[in-house]
Amino acid sequence: MRVAPRPRAFVGVIGPDAGDHLQRMVSNDVLALAPGESCDALLLTAKARVVATLRVLRRAEDDFLVLTEPELGEVVRRELLRTLFAARAEIVLEEHSSRVVLGAPPPPGSLAVPTGDYGLPGHELLDLEPPAGAVELGADELERLRIRAGTPRFGLEIDNRVLPAEAGLVERAVSFQKGCYPGQEPVARLHYRGHPNRALRVLEIDGELPPEPGSPIFLGGKAVGRITSAAAADGAVVALGFVRVEVPEDAALGVGGRTATMVAPARP
Repeated sequence: MRVAPRPRAFVGVIGPDAGDHLQRMVSNDVLALAPGESCDALLLTAKARVVATLRVLRRAEDDFLVLTEPELGEVVRRELLRTLFAARAEIVLEEHSSRVVLGAPPPPGSLAVPTGDYGLPGHELLDLEPPAGAVELGADELERLRIRAGTPRFGLEIDNRVLPAEAGLVERAVSFQKGCYPGQEPVARLHYRGHPNRALRVLEIDGELPPEPGSPIFLGGKAVGRITSAAAADGAVVALGFVRVEVPEDAALGVGGRTATMVAPARP
């Protein structure tokens, strides 16, 4: 079993209308969750730009806990309050601890959220210390696992230039069966009538020095993408980057004069 801190911000949405309000605001079907279940979701602009990535945990019938990136807690709280109007719900920042636990099930009765973000079976354990004997993972190793799993992170892979489909977020965080929410129309239009021009890919790069974020990815002397995250791993480099969808999966790419190849993401 391996564990690592997972910095988070937490927003509680509590009250008789909590579920209905969240359902109108986020991209996934939170009303389908039973107490104790969770799902990924997005808070989007009307043009489907990502405001925040979320993980929504239903603690009880009228009690939801929204997990987001540390810098986004107040952003999420403010966006949810802005459209609350007469809905009977309290939206507040909460304080919790979160640790990623890989390779072991959560303790019975604990508050835990499953995660596949690191390519291994795992969960985020809230407000509890992990069991004795767990091996601590450093931040660098956790980042390598995230990159190898192809998991996008807000502020790195995800910003106001990126559509959800480009970052692989539609498959994990969007329901096409639920009702309306901000950004639904452009998300659905791209899904049913088009395709993104680029996609987030995992790359292995020769050498030991990670390229800087924003470094161009070349195919035959032509720029076809950019690096977003990179980390040293076992004498080479593993990276995430956006690559044009027409680039063949077995193409020999170049990053900073070094050879790069696209590889399948690690899956739990």
